[in-house]
Amino acid sequence: MKPSLQLRIGQNLAMTPQLQQAIRLLQLSSLELKTEVQNALDSNMMLEMDDGEDEVTNEKEQSTENDNESTELELKEGFDDVEDADDMPVDTVWDNAYDGNMTASSSHAGISDYMEYQNTQERSLTEHLLWQLNLIPLSETDKSLAITIIDFIDKDGYLTCQLDEILPLVSDDPDLGIDELEAVLNLIQSMEPAGVGARDLGECLNIQLSQLDDKTPWLDEAKFLVNNCLDLLASHDYNQLMKKLSLEREQLSKIITFIQSLNPRPGSLIQDVAIQYIIPDIYVRKRSDRWEVELNSETTPRLRININYAGMIKRADSSVENISLKEHLQEAKWLIKSLQSRSETLLRVATSIVVRQKSFLEDGEEAMKPLVLHDIAKELGMHESTISRVTTNKYMHTPKGIFELKYFFSSHVSTDSGGATSSTAIRALIKKLVSNEDAQKPLSDSKIASSLEKRGIKVARRTVAKYREVLNIPPSNERKILS
Repeated sequence: MKPSLQLRIGQNLAMTPQLQQAIRLLQLSSLELKTEVQNALDSNMMLEMDDGEDEVTNEKEQSTENDNESTELELKEGFDDVEDADDMPVDTVWDNAYDGNMTASSSHAGISDYMEYQNTQERSLTEHLLWQLNLIPLSETDKSLAITIIDFIDKDGYLTCQLDEILPLVSDDPDLGIDELEAVLNLIQSMEPAGVGARDLGECLNIQLSQLDDKTPWLDEAKFLVNNCLDLLASHDYNQLMKKLSLEREQLSKIITFIQSLNPRPGSLIQDVAIQYIIPDIYVRKRSDRWEVELNSETTPRLRININYAGMIKRADSSVENISLKEHLQEAKWLIKSLQSRSETLLRVATSIVVRQKSFLEDGEEAMKPLVLHDIAKELGMHESTISRVTTNKYMHTPKGIFELKYFFSSHVSTDSGGATSSTAIRALIKKLVSNEDAQKPLSDSKIASSLEKRGIKVARRTVAKYREVLNIPPSNERKILS
């Protein structure tokens, strides 16, 4: 083929470093953004925090000059009544001579608050059991057996391995048998939390019952039920339970309530994960019948250019040091601009969500409107991926509680009137129907679907079952209780 030149005109999107940085900052949570900003402050000399101290400094300087004269007069008047230091006895105490109004340092005043909010290291269930084990005087053999057994206890507090399977792992001594392991296991089962070290649910409940006072009402009946009729209790066969226990319905109801007060997962009482508190990025308040949206200033970092370092840049200088200063200055400007763009985009998206979900803020979940990312993207002239990044790991503080921005988005479900309702509103209706149902005759999924259809919402039974599972609501046969 003969070579030739051709001219083509086209458009493409170039992912510049500035655009990549803006996109990355947009999807960061408030905690991640704080870390990112701190790293930038540590690596870029041109950046510094804008905490507004300069504005306050001038006012302080003026007030300081005015107060200097009055302070000197007060000190002079105070010292006039005190005898000269050279004439005082050697053993004179300063506090006795000068009765000043001293106040505690502000640094000491905040010590208690500082200590209160320190992140303490959480202890796992295994560490908690080992800590209790170290307080018990045991032989080296028994202690080794106990440590091995504790290693096989899961986070819920149950022993995940049979003792005959553990025995070959602990010792080659032929004199060591199951009886020794059983004795050590009984010791572990006496530790806190109550019920730990059980091999099944029945044993877990039995351990907890055995640690109660003998005078506890219905204790003997509860032990008999747990030891002999736990399968009937699980299947809610109350008629058979009343026959076996020779009890009336009201008495059986009290025993079941007593058993339900026990903890089937004792290990859950020991948390090995530190609690992460949510800091809202957006505040929504109603003032004068209007909903106002504002950014949380604590999660919005304010940066500025350090004028001292910026003033060291020379235009005509091409030295390595000057070029480095220019690069740091340019990076600082990009970061400040990206942070401003992030705040503006977050505020615009949050405002649009509040306008569309005004009924939710006033009337609750049942009034939630259907909303998808495309609706907000179309209104603001943005791409759906941008809306997705903005609403991920960002939280809004409302009078109804703190919610992730993605919470306000839900799918559409058609109604008989030709309109649409959100899946969040349907879940709220299901939760309301279940909470108001007759406990002796709970609503099945089909009956819940029929109730929703009477409200003009057509939902299949399997959809109701899916929403019910999302709400952690058990099926109707497990919700049935005795009066």
